[in-house]
Order: sequence, then structure tokens, then C-alpha cells
Amino acid sequence: MQATLLPPRNPAFCVPITSNRDLGACLIANLPMKDLLSADLRRAGFQLVEPHEAEPRAIRIPIDNWIELGALLLLGRNPKSACLLDPENNILAWKGEIKPEDCIDKIVTDANCFPVIYPWDLLRMNEEVLTLMDETSLLGEVNPLASLSGVIRLGNGSKILPGTVIEGPVLIGANTTIGPNAYVRGATCIGANCYIGCGAEVKNSIIYNNTYISRQCYVGDSIIGTHVTLGAGTCTENHRHDGRHHVSMIQGKPINTGRLKFGAVLGDGVRTGVNTSIEAGVKIGVARTTTPGSIVSKDLL
Repeated sequence: MQATLLPPRNPAFCVPITSNRDLGACLIANLPMKDLLSADLRRAGFQLVEPHEAEPRAIRIPIDNWIELGALLLLGRNPKSACLLDPENNILAWKGEIKPEDCIDKIVTDANCFPVIYPWDLLRMNEEVLTLMDETSLLGEVNPLASLSGVIRLGNGSKILPGTVIEGPVLIGANTTIGPNAYVRGATCIGANCYIGCGAEVKNSIIYNNTYISRQCYVGDSIIGTHVTLGAGTCTENHRHDGRHHVSMIQGKPINTGRLKFGAVLGDGVRTGVNTSIEAGVKIGVARTTTPGSIVSKDLL
């Protein structure tokens, strides 16, 4: 059966991580989202084609969706034109050349499927993918005084220095150095050519390639773009004192993230001064900087 990936519907909602890349190029498990979804579809037996080459009965999937393959196969077996919905009636995929709202059958799935609309949805998708990792692979160098547990994948040329603690699921790219005495815990992806300094902690985050996180930093439930430098002591807040869900501003409107823990979203090339504090839900745009001791309480886009 044919399947085709369609463009995302609202990529601007994921700014600044989409300021200079397509949503399909955003990293999930250290792979571009489009490549990851394409590989999953091919493994499930779908013939992946470009939208203009799709036959009338092909399944059409907007790229900004996370869909369990079982739900897609259920859609594919339906003999009529049909659309796949999550319990909140978000359209996830459909079969046929017609508009999804005009489909004859509507299939509501209880499987773990959701649209990827906002930056925190990228975190959720990353969590889902890393949870599926079932085999540790250590291709780099791990110091005997480091402590590793859970499923961990370490790329070629990477180094885990003494005193570092890593609790999987954690995915680390090639030529990255972590430690000494750093703490990394899941579900976290760290790209290639990165540095996580002495005493730094990274928790449940996505770190793009070529990023430098200095000593004594805390990065929690955050997305950090490429070529970012976090000055020593930079911390992201990720938990509200009142225990409510975090709210983040999207195009000038407050949006409930639905998350009890959510940190910051930093675009490519951001540089923070030492001891910068970033409040939860804050976004910092491409190549923006902060001065030492800054408290960032609003978006800097």
C-alpha cells in the first residue's frame, strides 16, 4: 500500500526551532523527523511516494503527526475513503484524494497518537521514540568511574568522563564529551560534537549538534538548537510552584502546554551569559544573547 507524507500545517507554531529549518528537519532521536517517519513506514510495508505520485487510495499523512503503525494499518484496511482521528477529533491521516473532512468513514483510534503542533509536542514525540529503544550500544569511550543504567546509545568518538551518571533512555551522537561529574537522564537526545560540562545536568531534553553546555548548567524538559553556548550556571526552570500545567506564548497568545514540566526552547546560535536563569515556557530566538546574571521571563524572539 502507498503512503505519502504531506507538509506540516502550522510550522510557525514551533518557532524558534523551526526559524531556519523545516519541521520535518527537526531532530527526534537525533534523526530528522521526516527521515524517522519514512523509515517507520517502510518497515511497516508501505511504499512511500511523493504527494504528486500518490495513487487515489494512498494514505496521506501530514508530517506533523505521531501515529502508531497499528492505527495506520487499520486505516489502510478500510475499503472506503476514511480518515483517522484521535479521541480529541484531530485529523491524523486519511485515505483518498478527497478532503479528510469529506471522507465517508471516520476512524477514532485510542492508540497513542497525537498531532505535533507546538515545540513541547516534539519533546513528547522524542519521549515516545526513545522509550522504544531496547538495546544499549556503546561505541565511544566510557570511563570506569562513570555510572550508566537503562538503555543508552553512545556514538563513535564520544567520551563519558569520570563521575558522570547517565540514566537511560539516552541517545548520544558522535564525538560528544560529557562530564566529569555530569548527570544525564531520560528521555534525552544529545547530538554530535556536543559538550556537557562538569557538574551539568540534562534531563528529558533534545540537544542539537555542535552545542556547548558549560559547567554547573541545568537543562530540563527543553529543546536546545545547534551551535548554542550556555554560559556556566545557566539554568532552565521547568516546574511551577503551584503544580499547574505550564503556559507558553505562541504568536502572542498564551497556550496551555498540558505539561507539568516544561523548560525552554532555544533557537540556533543562542549564547547565554554565566548564571542566566530562563523561566519555564520561554523561547529565545536564533542568535540571541543574554548578559551574565540575566533573568529571562519573556520570549526573546
